[in-house]
Amino acid sequence: MPEAAVASALRTHDPAITFPAMPPTPVRELTVLGFDFGSKRIGAAVGNGLTRTATPLGTLRGDRNDIKFDAIAALIREWQPQQLVVGLPLHPDGTPHEVTQRAQRFARQLQGRFGLPVALVDERYTSAAAEDAGAEDVDAAAAQLIVEQYLQALQP
Repeated sequence: MPEAAVASALRTHDPAITFPAMPPTPVRELTVLGFDFGSKRIGAAVGNGLTRTATPLGTLRGDRNDIKFDAIAALIREWQPQQLVVGLPLHPDGTPHEVTQRAQRFARQLQGRFGLPVALVDERYTSAAAEDAGAEDVDAAAAQLIVEQYLQALQP
């Protein structure tokens, strides 16, 4: 179809014009939004599949879950991620504890509310590493490390 006809059809919303389905997002174009879950605070970071690096965004605080989820919704609108990542807290030996189940529930809630895929990433020692690095916002810096761990594990 000539370009002029396509432009005309788009202006008139011609139902005969269809667009192909979008292919899966290549890793290099992947935007990941990650969270260091806590019952009182949730660190947030955004990562890029091309550079396989992440940037801390800040810590979400709120007495009620709806306040935190509203803040997460705003981050999703702003960054338009294709993937969400949640840090999975475990004991040093890899066994789960009570916060592990809460983080898993949080991950399920994210997927249910926002319809995006959610991956769980082992977050052992991320907060300690953020503290050792002198981070001002330890929760956001831990989220940054979680996202970077996820991105580094992806196949090229």
